Amino acid sequence: MKALVFAAGIGSRLRPYTDKHTKALVDVGGKPMLRNVIDRLTAAGVDDITVNVHHFAGQIKDYLSSVKSEIPAEIHISDESECLLDTGGGILRARKYLDSIKTDEPFIVHNADILSTVDLQEMITHHTDTGADATLLVCDRDTSRKLAFDHSGRMHGWMNLGTGEIKAGPSVENPGDITKMHMLAFGGIHILTPKVFPLLEKFAHTAGDKFSIIPFYINCTDLLDIRAYCPARDSYSWYDIGKPETLEKARQWLAARNIHFL
Repeated sequence: MKALVFAAGIGSRLRPYTDKHTKALVDVGGKPMLRNVIDRLTAAGVDDITVNVHHFAGQIKDYLSSVKSEIPAEIHISDESECLLDTGGGILRARKYLDSIKTDEPFIVHNADILSTVDLQEMITHHTDTGADATLLVCDRDTSRKLAFDHSGRMHGWMNLGTGEIKAGPSVENPGDITKMHMLAFGGIHILTPKVFPLLEKFAHTAGDKFSIIPFYINCTDLLDIRAYCPARDSYSWYDIGKPETLEKARQWLAARNIHFL
């Protein structure tokens, strides 16, 4: 199975560390965060990993070169050094590594700043069993920006609970109906099928090379079956290490358990 790890971000919330380093290589539990994510992916059966790079791209390239023999997966670099393409553009740029002759073979997309014990193998199974085109890890987390899902778990839009802004998919006749749906926060891990690539290409013709994946999802809710994967919140741990306070919480969580994160 293939995977894409988003490691290109500027990491502005982690300054001053990211003024001289890439966020993807910040130490969490005694090893770079990027390695934590790669180890989790390979443990779930991923044997082909693409890492996108932009901010201090050379640091990531040098690191991956130094540990290549330790990683039981083929590693590719999707280079965005000239221009950071955001999440949607980043997936499209990495297409040559992620697309498959087997058009139904899914791939995982994982943010490099997400430390999680969610069972990736169960998530893959769920994706396959539902026949979804995209499966998103979501939970009822305290955040203002949330995705809207109907009772069957299918995505239809997005809402900013703080401002009241709503973005509804084409199939939603009344945008106000979004407020009646299940509001869940995206967890930075999703599984996609290559079916998305032609639609990403079409979306990029209007949006440009640089675009976020969430507006793409919203725009394509009538064309793609985009579903929630929402395991019980007490069944796994989840940390966004992109902020100093949450980075420290993740480090404390690992230290308290005295475990080797996998």
